[in-house]
Amino acid sequence: MSDRLFNKVAVVTGASSGIGYSIAEYYLNEGAKVVAFARRVELLEELESRYPARTLVVDGDVTSASDLNRLSSATERRFGRVDILVPNAGLARVISIENSSREAINETFDVNFHGALQTVRTFLPVLNDKAAIIFITSFLTQVGFPGLAAYSASKAAVKSLAQTLSVELGTRGIRVNSIAPGPVATPLWDQVGLDPIQLNAVAESVTSRLIPGKFSQP
Repeated sequence: MSDRLFNKVAVVTGASSGIGYSIAEYYLNEGAKVVAFARRVELLEELESRYPARTLVVDGDVTSASDLNRLSSATERRFGRVDILVPNAGLARVISIENSSREAINETFDVNFHGALQTVRTFLPVLNDKAAIIFITSFLTQVGFPGLAAYSASKAAVKSLAQTLSVELGTRGIRVNSIAPGPVATPLWDQVGLDPIQLNAVAESVTSRLIPGKFSQP
């Protein structure tokens, strides 16, 4: 463990698995205090047991304003102000455009875009000046794949949001960036609504067009 982030306070949403879990674990290994927000908090018990003094686990959903307010209040009570905010919670469904309902599209945007936006809005009062906000977008903002129109568009919206907020919040010295990972083997792929054969076909289609031609690990 290093102390590069000693005494920094980081909030990570969607922290129970995949990229979010890895980010939370990395920050803890670097000496930070971490607030891990997720719906499945039982998956964070082992992480919390390793760093009990520096970890706060809060259950909830980024689409719920009351849950986000509760998260912000719990964070401020436990650790004070926030230095790093990572709105990571995400949702993906593989659905062709002709089979996409308004409800399914709205659900994707509610989690991926509105969830990220509302997370930032909720935490603005407790963010330190010169804090960092790190959005997680996707390589799919640059390339198109069948069945992922809503997901890709929602992540492109997040990328645009990050660019705008980097200017808007710059007066407070708050740095805003977005990261666009390539294909990563996370539980998100298990929730896209495909059977194993279909999922393998999508995975092959995705990786065949990219370098290094395989899924990364979170």
